[in-house]
Amino acid sequence: MAYLIIRIRGEPDQRPEVRATLNELRLRRIFTAVVYPDNMQGIKEMLRKAQPAITWGEVSPDVLASLIARRGRLVGDKPITDEWVKERLKLSGLRELAEKVANNEIKYYKLDEVGVKPFFRLHPPSGGFKRSVKKLYPAGELGYRGKEINDLVLRMF
Repeated sequence: MAYLIIRIRGEPDQRPEVRATLNELRLRRIFTAVVYPDNMQGIKEMLRKAQPAITWGEVSPDVLASLIARRGRLVGDKPITDEWVKERLKLSGLRELAEKVANNEIKYYKLDEVGVKPFFRLHPPSGGFKRSVKKLYPAGELGYRGKEINDLVLRMF
């Protein structure tokens, strides 16, 4: 599985090690998301360290396909299309790309070598956050939330 990591808190009052970890994860702005494999070396420690500013969970291939289609961008701020995926990555389309990323066959953050921006810019969730953005899940919005990350990201398109 792959983790979808979303930054939901900003810079003020963050400790320097949290800021450095967010920078390494390429989460430099609020409401940005990245996808990393769950078996990547050191990812669990990075998530634990950045927990005061992020939420994460396992993303489903369906949600990842719609996220790439709607929010995925190429260098030059062009959208990722089925034609581009067929031409450059030699895959059948966005759905196959999403399945391969979700199953850790392709690492999305390494696609920057072919011109894909390794992060997604999102909107604030429609209807707002349901709980506090200062407490850990399930009492708040921060930290690990498992499969429920899919519901949150669908509200952030």
